[in-house]
Amino acid sequence: MFSLKAFKQKSPQQRFLFILGLVMFAFYLVLGFTLILWTDMPVDIERKYRILLGCVLIVYGVIRFTRVIKQDNN
Repeated sequence: MFSLKAFKQKSPQQRFLFILGLVMFAFYLVLGFTLILWTDMPVDIERKYRILLGCVLIVYGVIRFTRVIKQDNN
């Protein structure tokens, strides 16, 4: 799945985009869990919509992660 040797052979641009993809995956994951778990949010959104938006963000983050990993294997 992840090879350090293949990572070293990439160009600096490819490495940067790979790391940026991982950072964005982590961002969407954290944002989704924050929306779901934070009870006293300063923004007034109904609980069911916060959970729905959080789940959508988590699923979107997972989709982005799979695309980054597939791109890394090529």
